Amino acid sequence: MVHYDLKLPLQLLRKGRFDEIFFVDLPDTQERQTIFQIHLSLRKQNQQFFDLELLTAESEGFSGAEIEQVVIAALYRALYLKQPLDTKLLLAEIRQTIPLSVSRREDIERLQQLARDRFITVH
Repeated sequence: MVHYDLKLPLQLLRKGRFDEIFFVDLPDTQERQTIFQIHLSLRKQNQQFFDLELLTAESEGFSGAEIEQVVIAALYRALYLKQPLDTKLLLAEIRQTIPLSVSRREDIERLQQLARDRFITVH
């Protein structure tokens, strides 16, 4: 038997407290590309100058927040190097980042299994 420590009192999980309980999994390929587009746009970067397909492929297993931090860190690196942000700098940040899906693999898998059995999955 597997035990899941939810940290929420059971009374809060009953029907009527929340309409439904949703689980939002790690972003898929299209979602990661959209996240890159959003964070590059928010930082006034022209998406046409980036290889979004490559960035998306290389960021498999990254959360949206991790992708945002990749963009931010790469911007700081570009500023330090006094050069424009480019795909190469973003790839370097991706490759230096260990996402939670790797460092906490077992916890993520446990949470995904729990969600499959008990919550509405949003993707």
